[in-house]
Amino acid sequence: MLLPAKAEVSRHLQRYRAWERAMLAAPANRSVRATFEDSGYTLCVLMGKRCAREAADAAENYLRSGSEASPRTQGLRRAKNVARRSGTRPNRRFPAGH
Repeated sequence: MLLPAKAEVSRHLQRYRAWERAMLAAPANRSVRATFEDSGYTLCVLMGKRCAREAADAAENYLRSGSEASPRTQGLRRAKNVARRSGTRPNRRFPAGH
């Protein structure tokens, strides 16, 4: 799974946390609650989670991690680097061995 840029995740996580604090301060305010839920939904979509709390946890873990790329992207980069060193291009049409 490709993940969004860390700056984008950070921005949406900060927005979610700010609206969470506002919602906890004024739970009866429907517009604050709706905006909080919208920010949670956006974070869910970005992180590929079904629950806003899980998405927030996943975002925090992702921001703490040192790796920007997913395992799939790292594999593609590795293949490109090997091909560059060997002077050949990776075959994207067929899997290896065909």
